[in-house]
Amino acid sequence: MTASIELPTGYQHPAVPALLGYLRDVTAGLGIGLESCTVDHDRPVSAYVALDTRLPHYPDRDVALLWDEERGWSAAIETHSGEDLIVLRYLGGTIAPPPRRVARFVGALHEDDHTVGHPDPVTLRTAGDADELAALLRRPVVAR
Repeated sequence: MTASIELPTGYQHPAVPALLGYLRDVTAGLGIGLESCTVDHDRPVSAYVALDTRLPHYPDRDVALLWDEERGWSAAIETHSGEDLIVLRYLGGTIAPPPRRVARFVGALHEDDHTVGHPDPVTLRTAGDADELAALLRRPVVAR
């Protein structure tokens, strides 16, 4: 099952409950709620977080944060044609950085600060071990 923040009644990736807890913390740090999120329960498990702001260089495009279990966080803009999102930057570092670090990443996007994140994809882990992923998402994070 894909594109749902609610826990599905059928198949559920075992790490989804931990991901929802992590997303709750991240979205709270951004001043939005889980209603801005969708989760894809397939492998690799991933999430989409709609932001309610626009970037200065893309004033007519919606902005979103994307998360997946292999690359962690990235920022993207919507296209007008309904095609795939255009990824602008990848946060890198760790699969589940502290919510404050994710918020700084979003702030850097708005300030056009290219010192935060990476322009190219960064693989942080290989998808697969759901128990390991759940542990990474539940681990207490140290603020940076």
